[in-house]
Amino acid sequence: MERKNTGKKYNKDFKKTVVDLYHSGTSVKELSNEYGVSEVTIYKWIKKFTPIGTGEEFLTPKELAAIQKENLRLKQEIEILKKGYGHIREKVNDTELIDFIDEYKKQYPVQMMCDVLSVPRSTYYHSLHKTESNRERENRELTKKIIQIHQESKERYGAPKIHQTLLKDGCSVSLKRVQRLMAKAEIRSITRKKYRPHSSREKVLERKNLLERDFSTTTINEKWAADITCIHTLKDGWCYLASVMDLHSKKVVGYSFSRSMTTDLVIRALENAYSVQKPTKGLLLHTDLGSQYTSFEFTQYVQSHGIIQSFSQKGCPYDNACESFHAILKKEEVNHVQYLDYHSAKLAMFQFIEGWYNRKRIHSSLGYKTPQSVEDQIKQSA
Repeated sequence: MERKNTGKKYNKDFKKTVVDLYHSGTSVKELSNEYGVSEVTIYKWIKKFTPIGTGEEFLTPKELAAIQKENLRLKQEIEILKKGYGHIREKVNDTELIDFIDEYKKQYPVQMMCDVLSVPRSTYYHSLHKTESNRERENRELTKKIIQIHQESKERYGAPKIHQTLLKDGCSVSLKRVQRLMAKAEIRSITRKKYRPHSSREKVLERKNLLERDFSTTTINEKWAADITCIHTLKDGWCYLASVMDLHSKKVVGYSFSRSMTTDLVIRALENAYSVQKPTKGLLLHTDLGSQYTSFEFTQYVQSHGIIQSFSQKGCPYDNACESFHAILKKEEVNHVQYLDYHSAKLAMFQFIEGWYNRKRIHSSLGYKTPQSVEDQIKQSA
């Protein structure tokens, strides 16, 4: 687990979104572990951004969340056997049912579970003395770990990244073995085919491309890339995410979400990145030729902060590395979800970027490290 980033600065949008997640039922401890912020700091944000209620029967969000969590736990305990019968009996074999009974035998009587799941008690007790080969046992344990890693990635990881995660956890296993076990357990990545860009014939005034596809860097805050992508919601239609990525760490250092694709949207994303990262003058910012990035207001903001602008060629998104982040966002999140409205989509973007992409998702181009760990190592050695 990554260390919490003490001393790090956070913008107002970040703080409010963490408080929103708290009010939606996520505990302070979970938020602290997920986003690397101390629990004391999160409690301060909650106090600052939570409105005070009225009425004698008013419950604080913390008290309400605790009650909801306890109710959910009690409900799950009551329905565990029903779930076992309704969802497990028809889909798994006797061996898996026996494993289920063995796992929960300290919580429920074995006889009751055998009756509900239609498993003879003699079959269960006989299974306890069954001899299992070392290879079978290893494969069973490996499959459990593979399933856990796959679920923790929200089914986004395929065999290569699961293999690398197992190696980091001290498991000596080949990629082919991981692939075989995943195939046997019918585990696969949910990511979809990459977007293939098409050139545009629209005439746009060309500007200087100072990056020239040279994505090489020596440290963080040397070269950033920025871009916009659209996210559809059922109630509010299209919404827009503006992102800023550091080309060295691959971290999304700033972003902003809005119902409209305006110049203010991209300025706020860059402003969020600048306020947290505090780059020195001479930072190179690479974008496409969209009107938001070529506008007078954006150019004025960039120049006032000592940032040098660079632009892609028209119709060539391969010039912009931030395009790859949006492709990952679509493959691993957006293409699998239908968002109700602007607010639910905004929370989802926050959770994907801050909770998954920056802090947990390993990148092959980073030596299977996370963007946040790369940045942390650089700051610690400075």
